[in-house]
Amino acid sequence: MAKYSEKAGDKVERAMHEMKEGKLKMGRSGKKVTSRKQAIAIGLSEAREEGAKVPKKAAARKGGAKKAAAKGGTRKKTAGKKAATRKGAAKKAATKGRTRTTALKAATKSATRKTATKKAGAKKSTAKRATRKRAAHA
Repeated sequence: MAKYSEKAGDKVERAMHEMKEGKLKMGRSGKKVTSRKQAIAIGLSEAREEGAKVPKKAAARKGGAKKAAAKGGTRKKTAGKKAATRKGAAKKAATKGRTRTTALKAATKSATRKTATKKAGAKKSTAKRATRKRAAHA
């Protein structure tokens, strides 16, 4: 059984032809389409609108599981992502000649420095607000 109908194939073919001629434009912005993948997506989208047999978009198929996962426990996940990022930085640095542990320490230091800078900025703005309040009440 074919995934795509003949009509869908024709739409994609027409979109590709227009893209090669430089006549295919994007939806709202009206900019010229230069990507082959984008031209295919536009052709499939047009075929979908006309009721041709085209599979659902990948995002529509996966959406339910992602939304359910995104609702719960976001704070813990971000902490895990930061650790993963640090490990990735360590791996990259290890390939550049540093040892992995040294690179991991450096990545952790820079992450700590960033959070400390953010906290310091927050403290300064809070102090400014407090002095403004005191001046207004006095």
